[in-house]
Amino acid sequence: MGRLPRVVHRALGRAGVGRPLFLGWFAASAVRYDACMKTNVLLLNGAGPVNELEDVESALINAFVDRDCETNALTLRGMSIAPCLGCFGCWVRMPGVCVIDDDGREVARQMIRSDVIVYLTPVVFGGYSPELKGALDRSIGLISPLFERSHRETHHKKRYEVYPRLLGIGVRQGPNEEEAAIFEMLVRRNAINLHAPRAVTRVVNPDAETPIIQDTIDNAVEEVLAG
Repeated sequence: MGRLPRVVHRALGRAGVGRPLFLGWFAASAVRYDACMKTNVLLLNGAGPVNELEDVESALINAFVDRDCETNALTLRGMSIAPCLGCFGCWVRMPGVCVIDDDGREVARQMIRSDVIVYLTPVVFGGYSPELKGALDRSIGLISPLFERSHRETHHKKRYEVYPRLLGIGVRQGPNEEEAAIFEMLVRRNAINLHAPRAVTRVVNPDAETPIIQDTIDNAVEEVLAG
């Protein structure tokens, strides 16, 4: 299935109001989008060497475009994203900005400027692909190094006022209830850490018929956009 002309596939996001823009080494405060603006969706495609996610990605794009969302899809494998150094420079040296100046810094910037983030990934032992995991590791600067009590647990505080909703779409051939449950738990736990106001997950079989895939994706998109 080919790429759709109505969606933007690029590494650089548009400049707009409503999400923090990195100014120098610091980030400006977040301001809510005006109600008349389109929902800004960032789709992170964590496909490996063989892009087994293309049909599901197209279904996601169809679902968001049909709901008048502006969708930006990034194929992470084609980007320059070095591994996280674990240096905490994004917390103490350059607050909110990774010390590594590559595409990983830009992905994090686009994440916090989005209204919805989609994690699209093959399910790997219940988790994310290396491509998606590497990009997410580089986004820890989006939260504060300080802690607070949340959900009866200890979590990092917010760095910004507004955070995007999260839709996790795992792709796996054949049913595996244990892996699906692990994947759902992982997405929801990450959503707590990233202060997502809503988190939705689905595991999709890429061998299913196209109408079934589209229906599953449509329901997930409706749920994450609701309210």
